[in-house]
Amino acid sequence: MLETEKDFDSKLKIQGNSSSSNGGGNVQRSKSFAFRAPQENYTIQDFELGKIYGVGSYSKVVRAKKKDTGTVYALKIMDKKFITKENKTAYVKLERIVLDQLDHPGIVRLYFTFQDSFSLCKYSWMYVIFTLAYGLTYSSLIPSQLFLLLPSFAKLVYIYFDIIFFPFSFYIGEDMALESCEGGELFDQITRKGRLSEDEARFYAAEVVDALEYIHNLGVIHRDIKPENLLLTAEGHIKIADFGSVKPMQDSQITVLPNAASDDKACTFVGTAAYVPPEVLNSSPATFGNDLWALGCTLYQMLSGTSPFKDASEWLIFQRIIARDLRFPDYFSDEARDLIDRLLDLDPSRRPGAAPDGYAILKRHPFFKGVDWDNLRAQIPPKLAPEPGTQSPVADDVHDSSWSPSHIGDGSAASVRQPDGATSSEGTGHITRLASIDSFDSKWQQFLEPGESVLMISMVKKLQKLTSKKVQLILTNKPKLIYVDPSKLIVKGNIIWSDNPNDLSIQVASPSNFKICTPKKVMSFEDAKQRACQWKKAIEGLQNR
Repeated sequence: MLETEKDFDSKLKIQGNSSSSNGGGNVQRSKSFAFRAPQENYTIQDFELGKIYGVGSYSKVVRAKKKDTGTVYALKIMDKKFITKENKTAYVKLERIVLDQLDHPGIVRLYFTFQDSFSLCKYSWMYVIFTLAYGLTYSSLIPSQLFLLLPSFAKLVYIYFDIIFFPFSFYIGEDMALESCEGGELFDQITRKGRLSEDEARFYAAEVVDALEYIHNLGVIHRDIKPENLLLTAEGHIKIADFGSVKPMQDSQITVLPNAASDDKACTFVGTAAYVPPEVLNSSPATFGNDLWALGCTLYQMLSGTSPFKDASEWLIFQRIIARDLRFPDYFSDEARDLIDRLLDLDPSRRPGAAPDGYAILKRHPFFKGVDWDNLRAQIPPKLAPEPGTQSPVADDVHDSSWSPSHIGDGSAASVRQPDGATSSEGTGHITRLASIDSFDSKWQQFLEPGESVLMISMVKKLQKLTSKKVQLILTNKPKLIYVDPSKLIVKGNIIWSDNPNDLSIQVASPSNFKICTPKKVMSFEDAKQRACQWKKAIEGLQNR
């Protein structure tokens, strides 16, 4: 446990008191960096934790009120154990560094970070023990201080129970205190209204364009633009959030530490299935055109209530994107249809906004006629639709649907946010949140029969007593459940399908670990993207079809 924490802290530690110039050339890299948003000496106990905004593989975003000031933040709490295990440290650092240097009214602001090395889950029962024994005498102490107060024998007991009962505990890394957008996600507004009027969509699209122009001029690609990552202030203005997939380009003005860089080839599958451009699916390097394609998909969803390439599975979504199978509802205006059609051009260099003077061209498009680009933030935003059963979309009480340590890693939240920022769970009404890209590649097509399509696919570890091996687990609509050797491209196992749960069942042990049980065999798997519950839901849903 302690070795894991030290390993993570050593990787995450960033030296200050130095900066470099903002000139052109390659991505600026510095051995040290002076942060605008400081690292404070806070602990999780300095905050009142409220409702969960989102949940991902290595983080949770929680509404949090600072106890001494009453200031409300969106607290992004990191799972340091998972980050270290999956080598995500560089991505976490890059997100923090990029956010620190962005300063625009259309981008969520990072206020400060802090580190808390103990598990909230373990702290909760340790605190209960101390309260029962000593009352509130030690209520102000942080977990590590409580541990030091334990007698030697009690420490041994604690360590024993820690190993037995908390093997998947949620460790807290360098947590980020972000601006809290009390208006919620743009996705929720689309869901509540069914679809937006053209005037509403024009307003929101203009604010997104304004923010994208700013980050693109700095040489940064967001790579996960979608309605879930477009947050609304209490007044209703747009702010782009979740820079977990960010990519600084070679001429970026953003200063990057050498060990805080994203994938150098910039062609890794990141983002969310329905918003990913065809060039990324074909393993081409990322460009600013990636964000513009996602903008086109988002504008389409604002106006129609659904994404343009929506289908029954990720696999079918990807096929529609590559084929550019795009259909417009009759009620789209000619201007909206033309803008979306241009943004969804198969050639990323031809998308409005991609060329050196592209944003000037994009802003002059007839769809944006009447937009005052110089005073966007002074305009009156569209009225926000409140959450069903409430009078206002703004949460007034930090304790409503409050977050407790029991929520950690349980997968029970309404939305499940992946490390790349994607969301994967059911939405409301006829709109569903779409799953993140996971191991899409045409090479898996060879394992399908004509007319067969993939319902779920993941790179997982098949666990045995002493070893584990990575396999591609594939569920199809046939139905068929197989696992494939990803290097040799041969089927290693065909799990006999049955609609009878007595002959085929799935047991979830943790967010990452699950077992597929048949009368003759029990197979254990570990999904690094913590989709165990999704596998259970997919298999059982197919059995009950």
